[in-house]
Amino acid sequence: MRFAKGHGTGNDFVILPDPQGLLDLPAGLVAAICDRHTGLGADGILRVVRVAAAPGEMPGSQAAEWFMDYRNADGSLAEMCGNGVRVFARYLLDEGLAAGPELAVATRAGLRLVREEGDGQLTVDMGGALVRGDGQVQLGDHRLTGLAISVGNPHLACVVAMPVASLDLSAPRLLAPQGPADGVNVEVLRITGEHEIEMRVHERGSGLTLSCGTGAVAAAVAAAVSAGDWQAGRELPWNVRVPGGRLVVTPSATASLLTGPAQIVASGELSAGWIAGLSPAGAPID
Repeated sequence: MRFAKGHGTGNDFVILPDPQGLLDLPAGLVAAICDRHTGLGADGILRVVRVAAAPGEMPGSQAAEWFMDYRNADGSLAEMCGNGVRVFARYLLDEGLAAGPELAVATRAGLRLVREEGDGQLTVDMGGALVRGDGQVQLGDHRLTGLAISVGNPHLACVVAMPVASLDLSAPRLLAPQGPADGVNVEVLRITGEHEIEMRVHERGSGLTLSCGTGAVAAAVAAAVSAGDWQAGRELPWNVRVPGGRLVVTPSATASLLTGPAQIVASGELSAGWIAGLSPAGAPID
């Protein structure tokens, strides 16, 4: 099984080229590949498959040649990944599978348009962000109120006054709206300057990560609400500092833009012997 490895601001992915949609990827196999001790290690998997060969319906997919089949590190399916779609696009461009500077990528959350900038960074039209109301989450000893926001996938973004590194994001417990915390991405953010924020994130299905593209959009929306920009309809860029680097987000109810780096760092072949040593569910055989 061929693979490549890439990352966007430290959010890392194993890329599996599968143009004809022939790979069987049970959750256990995905989790085994993403294991940082016994596998390749990653926050998730990006399967590169032609739209014509992808099962199911993807909104707006007729305008794209390639479908980004994104899986979280635990093997669960996800609608979207902002850093992932930039890495996916970088792979397509580097491999000559798509021509730039603009290309369309089909995702479970709909079509995403990607543009390569002059400095090599990539800008994604993430679609409109939707503020759904307030929510609450328990982080260690802290009970926080945040905004429930959809960026094609669900988020709870909490504006705080303390440094975000001081909060325990290892096991968030969603209090309202009711539901499992592993079904929502949780962000904590602090406004540190004029349209500048710092953010940390717990991603459902992956845990603490160095960055999250959709989370950065959700965080910028929450910051824009806090600053009054959202209510006034002002679509201004926010610099979002994450542990893995910096992203620029222009939040919008119609077309949020996410700009950041994406890099392919390695490619190779998964050992047939290692794959054979996994059970059908993908778990190592004792």
